[in-house]
Amino acid sequence: MLMPIFNILIFPGLLFLFFFSLAAEFFDRKLGARLQNRVGPPWFQPLADFIKLLGKEDIIPEEADNRVFKLMPVFALTSVSCAFFYIPLWGKNALYSFNGDVVVVLYLLTVPILTYFLGGWYSRSVFSMIGAVRSLTQLFAYEVPLFMTILAAALLADTWSLSKMAAFYSAHPGYWVFNILGFVIAQITLLGKLEKVPFDIPEAETEIVAGSFTEYSGRLLALFRLSINIEMVVGISLLAAVFMPWWLDAGPIAGFIIYVLKVAALISLVSLLRSLFARLRLDQMINLCWRVFAPLAFLQVIINLILKGALFK
Repeated sequence: MLMPIFNILIFPGLLFLFFFSLAAEFFDRKLGARLQNRVGPPWFQPLADFIKLLGKEDIIPEEADNRVFKLMPVFALTSVSCAFFYIPLWGKNALYSFNGDVVVVLYLLTVPILTYFLGGWYSRSVFSMIGAVRSLTQLFAYEVPLFMTILAAALLADTWSLSKMAAFYSAHPGYWVFNILGFVIAQITLLGKLEKVPFDIPEAETEIVAGSFTEYSGRLLALFRLSINIEMVVGISLLAAVFMPWWLDAGPIAGFIIYVLKVAALISLVSLLRSLFARLRLDQMINLCWRVFAPLAFLQVIINLILKGALFK
């Protein structure tokens, strides 16, 4: 009775996820600053920002829908936290696993974007509503190639369980080569899901202040920011489990260290990409996803289907 409660609330559950997401934010911001020849924040800055926001007043616009405005940050945080429990981290088995959990994880990672849209739309602010529409428009651009790359890897592994996928690719380490194209597409489209440069169009501070979050403050903004940090950790953990399931038999301590190194490596790639490119326009982002990434992701699906037929007759 006590162990499941410990796993959910403490480790590798909510408490670990909270501090790990803050550490990931610090690493991303610090590395991004160094790549741009800046000093960057101190190690405690993400935690200090979170505590500061908790102490501020929640100001709700007069014309906003009070209930929707308050509930959206809670829904965003809940969905990304739940998705974390179905991803194998430093072993072959997730905390909770079943056949089809890959679909559930992808669904749960879509919910935050919908909360950004609803929260911004029902703020009734011009800036918030523009940011909300941009968030939803981007959703229909990057989700298709991202989903196709994950499902292509699932097709080759012949399972819809993330734990079984990790076990399959761990047992067949050479097969990761066949998914390199999918990994590249997934890594780039993940930037769109996280709304980071060059896909930070919904939160273009020089155009629409803070997009969907313009009217949010205090604890509600703190929950939104925490959900964004956790979404980055969960998204990167998903890519690590699907495309980099290496050394899963190394044991709990070594496996945990390897997992942290994988996450750090993928965050480094995120920081590098957002430091190299300038923000795209919304139409450029949509064209890139539909005309380049979607066909390439479909090509990855075809490759994996052919390989599956050839290797598992």
